[in-house]
Amino acid sequence: MENSYPHLFSPIKIGNKVAKNRIFMPPLSTNLGDHGYVTDELVEHYKARAKGGVGLFVTEVVTVEPTYVYLPGDMSIYDDSFIEGWKKLVDGVHEYGALILPQLFHPAYMAFPIPGTPRLIAPSFVGPYYAKEAPRPVTKEELKVIIHQFGQAALRVKKAGGDGVEIHAAHAHGLLGGFLSPLYNKRTDEYGGDIHGRLRLTLEVIEEVRKVCGEDFIIDVRISGDEYTDGGLNMNDMIYVSKELEKAGVDMLHVSGGTTIARGSSIPAPGTKMGSHSALSEEIKKYVHIPVATVGRIVEPWLAEELIANGKADVCMIGRANLCDPEFANKAREGREDEIRPCIGCLRCLNGIMFGNRVSCTINPSFELENEDTLQEAPVKKKVLVIGGGVAGMEAAYVAHKKGHHVVLCEKEDELGGLTRLAAVPIGKQDLTRVIQFMQRRLERYGVEVRLNCLVTSEMLANEFKDYEVIASTGAKPVVINAFTSFKQTMTADDILAGRAFPGRNIVILGGGSVGCETADYLAPIVNDRFPRNRVITVLEMMDEVMMKESGPGRSLLVQRMMAKGINMLCKAKVDRVEEDKIYYTQNNEQHVIEDADTLVFATGYRSDPAMEEMLKEAGNPYHLIGDAKQARSIKDAIFEGYDVAKQI
Repeated sequence: MENSYPHLFSPIKIGNKVAKNRIFMPPLSTNLGDHGYVTDELVEHYKARAKGGVGLFVTEVVTVEPTYVYLPGDMSIYDDSFIEGWKKLVDGVHEYGALILPQLFHPAYMAFPIPGTPRLIAPSFVGPYYAKEAPRPVTKEELKVIIHQFGQAALRVKKAGGDGVEIHAAHAHGLLGGFLSPLYNKRTDEYGGDIHGRLRLTLEVIEEVRKVCGEDFIIDVRISGDEYTDGGLNMNDMIYVSKELEKAGVDMLHVSGGTTIARGSSIPAPGTKMGSHSALSEEIKKYVHIPVATVGRIVEPWLAEELIANGKADVCMIGRANLCDPEFANKAREGREDEIRPCIGCLRCLNGIMFGNRVSCTINPSFELENEDTLQEAPVKKKVLVIGGGVAGMEAAYVAHKKGHHVVLCEKEDELGGLTRLAAVPIGKQDLTRVIQFMQRRLERYGVEVRLNCLVTSEMLANEFKDYEVIASTGAKPVVINAFTSFKQTMTADDILAGRAFPGRNIVILGGGSVGCETADYLAPIVNDRFPRNRVITVLEMMDEVMMKESGPGRSLLVQRMMAKGINMLCKAKVDRVEEDKIYYTQNNEQHVIEDADTLVFATGYRSDPAMEEMLKEAGNPYHLIGDAKQARSIKDAIFEGYDVAKQI
């Protein structure tokens, strides 16, 4: 078969070693470690992706000393007791011909302040804005110890059979990233001041690692090609730094961008451009002779091929997409792109990491040993009826079919996708269409019977489906507050996103959760230029802030866009009553009235329809409610529930 991606699947020499292709996996925290030790579960996590065709792994953060913890489920290698576990991990990925570089890191002022942790250290008395106290500047004597610890950690990697290490000096993050960045380094000794002083610590760490590990050991350094921040590192700085790193004997540069503090600058949000930092790698690549990797929302094989073919980078670091589909590389190489489980960039994989939760994925419901790809057939084969073809129903139908059951999926509309079709309409949500396509194609590929325009009735349950087990995935309906429907024009956010209704020019949206904010963003003028025909949009939210249940760069960018577009967000605002042309609300114990609105939009949540469960109870079929039919929640909850329920049948 002709390879559609000749650049992506060509080998590349890194130092004295050869990676079989240019799909590398960058650090992605998993919280699968146990007090710093490699677990069998962690080994299987990496092995699945090595088997899936990844050429080289940079592991998640590995701390080099015992005092400071970065994340609760961190990896460590600060003494010889860790070597045995690392050997298992290294051997596991080597089995499939992949290379592996643990990412060596000292969290410094970014450490997790678990009880008993001494005061955090930093280049200077500057800490992240969320710190509870300013960190203390690390002393030169302590730096000597830390440099030695980096060297010894690298030596243990070598003893475990590892191919090299990545030294993390990007994102104004951790000790080395902080020393390099003028945002955090305000020192006036030889480790501060100009670029030479700020780079000194990283160069001394590289020198030490090379001294103890020798030439036949990859040293890769992760940098931000630009911190995208006033007062931070810029492209000119980092071209110079890159040349200095090459002179120091570094074998590869992993060029990221931004900082961890400016949300969305280093880890790009959903809906933002793919290949986020490729302009930086392209520029740096012009000035060095060692391989340069790019990173940031590279989620489709065609783009990775283009970035390499067009000289933007030598290597693509593909993280979230390899997390979402462990077989990403193999499927791309074999021309099975349509079978790649699509990463939507939502970042739910990392949402709970700070709180000690293990890694997860919205679109991939299981990283266990038995998962979507390795499901065992059920000992007793059943007939299964899935009612509703949203993402929960499509997942359930696929899993039940893989378990060996006879499955029929009935969807009352003329296409599959359910509410996810509407969720894909707002700005930056286009990737959800790929999820629907992927799930639909999968049902076709496996020959699952799908009936569209098919409303299941009690007669059908009593006759054709009387001996079927039922999975009901009939979604939920938007909540409409009847007392407020006396306003002259009302509609739901769903009505707007589905094209069933069209609002006027002065719109009040009731509810500032995700749906209300995304709808406001969708309706707002693209440019806030006071043009007379621009829409005026007001969001009324009862809670202290909009989108209180969301966090991360996606929320941040959406709120920034709303502010730039001049959307009026009124929080702690409770609507008391409406008249035909007035909306009365209370904010901070003061009464207000909106008199010039022409449309009131409900974005006040969703409610399951109890009629389906009543019909199923009456019919007597064994049944399960999943997704929004059980309780309105996220797309991740819907897919996970479809998977879990069908897996148990």
